Amino acid sequence: MMLLVNPESGKGAALSRYNSHIQQMLRDAGVANTLVITERQNHARELVREADLSQWDALVIISGDGLLYEVINGLLDRSDWADAVQTPLGILPGGSGNALAASLHRYCGGGPVSGEELLLSCGFLLCQGAPAPMDLVSVQLPGGPGGPCGPGGPCGPRLFSFLSLAWGFVADVDIESEKYRHVGAARFTVGTLVRLASLRVYKGRLAYLPACRDPGGPPGPRNGPASRCGGPASPLNPDSVQPRRSRDLSGGKTHHNSCHSNNSLKVRRRTEATPPRDVTAPPGPPGPPDSLLPPLDRPVPADWVTVQDEDFVLVLAMYQSHLAEDLLAAPDAALDDGVIHLFYVRAGISRGALLRLFLAMEKGAHLAARCPHLSYAAVRALRLEPRGPRGVITVDGEVVGYGPVQAQVHGRLARLISGRGHRTLS
Repeated sequence: MMLLVNPESGKGAALSRYNSHIQQMLRDAGVANTLVITERQNHARELVREADLSQWDALVIISGDGLLYEVINGLLDRSDWADAVQTPLGILPGGSGNALAASLHRYCGGGPVSGEELLLSCGFLLCQGAPAPMDLVSVQLPGGPGGPCGPGGPCGPRLFSFLSLAWGFVADVDIESEKYRHVGAARFTVGTLVRLASLRVYKGRLAYLPACRDPGGPPGPRNGPASRCGGPASPLNPDSVQPRRSRDLSGGKTHHNSCHSNNSLKVRRRTEATPPRDVTAPPGPPGPPDSLLPPLDRPVPADWVTVQDEDFVLVLAMYQSHLAEDLLAAPDAALDDGVIHLFYVRAGISRGALLRLFLAMEKGAHLAARCPHLSYAAVRALRLEPRGPRGVITVDGEVVGYGPVQAQVHGRLARLISGRGHRTLS
């Protein structure tokens, strides 16, 4: 394995966590590894973009979520992206957020943990070496030509996301809390309290393609009543999402409760597991085409739902269960459910109600909070069009260009070492 470490992550603790825990675990498991210490922003992205990936069975990051964001986009920058993105990825928590690590622990049946306990859990799963499919989300940004949109014209540059897209309150807290990094994961709590004291309203337009509708079939009712995966629902129903279960890499039967099983077969070489390329695909920037998204300068299709409200406190699109170690934002999410879990809070909510909502989110109880200002939809694609000069949009916690953005999920595009299934790396 290649292990990429951000020495500044987690109050500078990421490297010491490798030395004190992970190095010995990998040695005991007989896993050869090479440690690479990143030196600057986007160093990891540049490295994996040019690396000879045939040397490695997996790429593992020891950091917060930002370093994995760099690695994924580096793989999808490559001309051989279809093969490169099949390289198994691993996550070891070393930052202040650690959302994917906390999600992974939950997917394997673990209860709420943090800090060293979460690190050891993820280290154990890593040593088992069983990769499972993981969805990625393509995010198109405002700007000049640069991304393969649907038929009809060019769109702005794009990137790939594994965790979240946020606008409004959540994005502001994430960025503004950077000044409190010295307190570790508590920086989000501090940032939340500070932003609550000066609650903002953000104007914009939100539209989405519900997950349950077949984009090739007849359009559903526009802005119609809420359905199990359609229009806005309030109060929220935790049963509104029915994520599909993961299959093992061989395409066989589903295996439950297998996160900690050592009864494993050897995985086939990566070239055998890689899906065949579509040789008829038109030339364009790397990565799969966004077949569900129209050009950003054109209206959304008729089978999309357009939210009538245009004054929001936050918009949050999640594809993993956790937004941070202690924030269970999308409890029904799975690695490969093929769904973007879209939450939005409309203007008019009080500071107290919003605080109670975030306190409930620590246990995932916000889905049953009966908050009249909170809505949820399971979607396959979405478009967000801010209509004011003030605001921040983040993707996986990273600030992106401010303006209209849209996104669609690409099911099972990557692989994450998760301990799930009954196969291990050679």
